[in-house]
This record gives sequence, structure tokens and C-alpha cells, in this order.
Amino acid sequence: MPNLVEIRNLHFSYGERSILSGIDMDFPRGKVVAVMGGSGSGKTTILRLIGGQIAPGAGEIHIGGERVDGRNTTRMYAMRRKIGMLFQHGALFTDLSVFENVAFPLREHADLSEELLRDLVLMKLHAVGLRNAAQLMPAEISGGMARRVALARAIALDPQLIMYDEPFAGLDPISMGVTANLIRRLNDVLGSTSILVSHDVNESFLIADYVYFLSQGKIVAHGTPAAMRESTDPYVRQFVHAEADGPVPFHYPGASLAADLGLEGVAARSVAP
Repeated sequence: MPNLVEIRNLHFSYGERSILSGIDMDFPRGKVVAVMGGSGSGKTTILRLIGGQIAPGAGEIHIGGERVDGRNTTRMYAMRRKIGMLFQHGALFTDLSVFENVAFPLREHADLSEELLRDLVLMKLHAVGLRNAAQLMPAEISGGMARRVALARAIALDPQLIMYDEPFAGLDPISMGVTANLIRRLNDVLGSTSILVSHDVNESFLIADYVYFLSQGKIVAHGTPAAMRESTDPYVRQFVHAEADGPVPFHYPGASLAADLGLEGVAARSVAP
């Protein structure tokens, strides 16, 4: 199956701090692909690079055979019309109604009559089960409902690519299951490619066709959810089974506490003969 998104030899750093190092990834058309890993492993950075918000230090990203280049703003804006984005916590416009939040990308990018725009917005809200909440404000709906409104907004333009940044964060188990099912169902109905960044193993594995695991800016494992559950790789086992001990350290790497407190060597001298 041809790939919609291809990433080759991708490198990215914030100053001297390397975030991604030599990443190769494929995202086939019509599939849901999960990108997983611990905090700070570079997952959200990959979404920002695909969207052209930031530029790689080296390597290339292609969407539909076209290279992502944030410096070419005209082409980048045209490319973004084919991309839907679900931000962490929804990121709804608080001063706009549910209806107007979903209508926003249609008003910005499509020249539609008010009647046609209304019908399209109500169809998108119906797809996420919130057509009758169209006139409510974001402050009047729950966190799970807000995430579904954000999902309706993300699919307003029937995008080829939908990117989800931690779509399950902060949701109760019921809302989490509803959101996961919506992601899978909408991906299949629209024929889109979905990139799912998440910490949630169970929900992600239920809907993903393929999984990439990142650690310290590199891909340490990839495969189907079934293969990842059976993996003997120490990092994958620690992450999938939520084990406290493993290759992922609790402390951010750097100098020891003893060194920071000026106590390095004190303990050794105290026990010396």
C-alpha cells in the first residue's frame, strides 16, 4: 500500500539538545499509526515537523510525494488544507460556540453559502454525536465533549491526513473509549491516514494498525500492536506493561544530586580506612 507520509533520516535539535536522530517512518494511506514513547521522546515534535511548524536540521518529510518545506508559505498553506489536527485538550476557541468552532476552517478555506456551511457543520457534529450541542459554548460542555468537538473541527475539510496529539489525555474511561472508536471509524469512513501520538497503550493498541516506539530521539521498536505486546525488547516491555524498572530512567539525565550539593566523594572518604 502506498504511503501518504514518508520520513527519511530526520534529525532535529533545540540548540545543542538533540531531539530526533536519524528517524525513518512510513505512514500508509488509510491506516492508523500510533507513535508512542515516554515524555520528551520527540513524539509531538514529529507532528510539528510534518505540519511544517518547525524545520528539520537534516532529512526530509514528504506528504503525498510532495516535500514539506515551511519556507514556501504558499505551498505549505495549500498542503495544510489537506491536514486535520486534534490538539492536546482540544484547543477550542472559547469565545465561539460549538457550531462556530467547527465552522471556522470552512469559513477560512472554503467559499460556501451559509446554508451549505450549516449543513456541513451539522453533519460533522452528528458524526461525533454532538449535533444537538451546536449552540452551546465550550464552557458549557464536558472535557470529553470538547475533545469530540475538536475532532469534528479537525475533519471539517475531509483531510487526507489527521494528526492526533494525546487525544486520550485527561479523559474518563468512557470518553476515552468513545474517542478511540471515533478515531478509528472516521479514519475508515474518510479513507484518511491517521497519526496518533499517545501514552495510552490499551486504547492505542485497540485501534492502531502499526506502532512506532521512540526513546531518546530514536525508533527503538516498531510493528503491529500484537507484535509489540509480545516483544521481548526491554524498553517496549517496560512501556507496554507499565513496569517501574527498566531502561527508561526516572531522573532526567545529568549530574548526580551529590555533585550538585558539593558532596561528591564525601561518602567515599567517610568509609576509607
